[in-house]
Amino acid sequence: MTRQMPSCPPWNPARGTFREKSMSNPLILVFIAVCFSVTGEFLLKAGMNRVGVFSLISIGAAFPRMITTWQLWAGFGLIGIGAFFWLSAISRADLSWAYPLLAVGYILTLLFAPLVLREHIPLIRWMGTILIVIGIYLISRS
Repeated sequence: MTRQMPSCPPWNPARGTFREKSMSNPLILVFIAVCFSVTGEFLLKAGMNRVGVFSLISIGAAFPRMITTWQLWAGFGLIGIGAFFWLSAISRADLSWAYPLLAVGYILTLLFAPLVLREHIPLIRWMGTILIVIGIYLISRS
C-alpha cells in the first residue's frame, strides 16, 4: 500500500494556479492590509518626530535627515506590504464593499495613538469613532 503525499497547496489545473485555502477571505485580507498600513503610519510618525517639522520651503534641509531615518523606510515598506494584501482583497471583493472597511485603520490608530505616541484623544474623536464602528459593521453585513 503506497501512501499518497498531500499536495500543498493543491494545483488548480483549470486556472493554472495553486488554490488558496487560507488567505482567501477578503475580510481577513482587508484587516491584514489595514494592520500593515497602520503600523507603517505609526513608524512614519515616529520617523517624522525625529526629523522635525518641515515644509516645501525647508525640504532641502530636512531631506537628508529624512532619507537617513530608518523609521521612514520601515514605515513605507510596511505600507507597501499592506498594499499587496489590499490588492489581493479587492481582486476578490467589490470595491464598494472593501473600501469602507479601511476605516478600521481609524479605529486602530485611535486605540494605539495614546499608547504608542502618547497622544491625547478628545471625547468628540471617540464619539466619531463609535459612528465609524457602526458603519463598518453595517457594511460588513451587506
